[in-house]
Amino acid sequence: MDLKYVLYIGAKPEAVWQALISPEGTKAIFFGCILDSTFEVGAPYAYIGPGNDGDQTVHVYGNILAFEPNKLMSYTEHPGPSYREKHAELETRVTLTLEEVGNSTKITLVNDQWPADHPSYENAKESWPIILSNVKSYVETGKTLDLGW
Repeated sequence: MDLKYVLYIGAKPEAVWQALISPEGTKAIFFGCILDSTFEVGAPYAYIGPGNDGDQTVHVYGNILAFEPNKLMSYTEHPGPSYREKHAELETRVTLTLEEVGNSTKITLVNDQWPADHPSYENAKESWPIILSNVKSYVETGKTLDLGW
């Protein structure tokens, strides 16, 4: 039931990392959302942007489990309050790992610890490949994919 994706990006880990955490990068990659956190282990985080509740919609939130710049970020993940009634009970874990391979970066994303019958599983299964493809496109070209949405 774990979701795991591996992708290679034609850039150094530092460039990929900036796309994953900077406001400019996250707005491009995560459909207009910023990643709000101090990034300290145990600190809360939230992806906030346009959505069901206006421009400040919390899409997902949780707590930072591990944070090593340019290498590793792991966090718990809950769907935003406007997406699932029992959002606080619906927790998974996301771990992003970056490895330098020549002049490129291997990015591995694992989304695991899914509770049985989690209502967001199928959505996550479809969304992660789009998000990771956006990361690759954005880092390599400065633009995300045009999916016609």
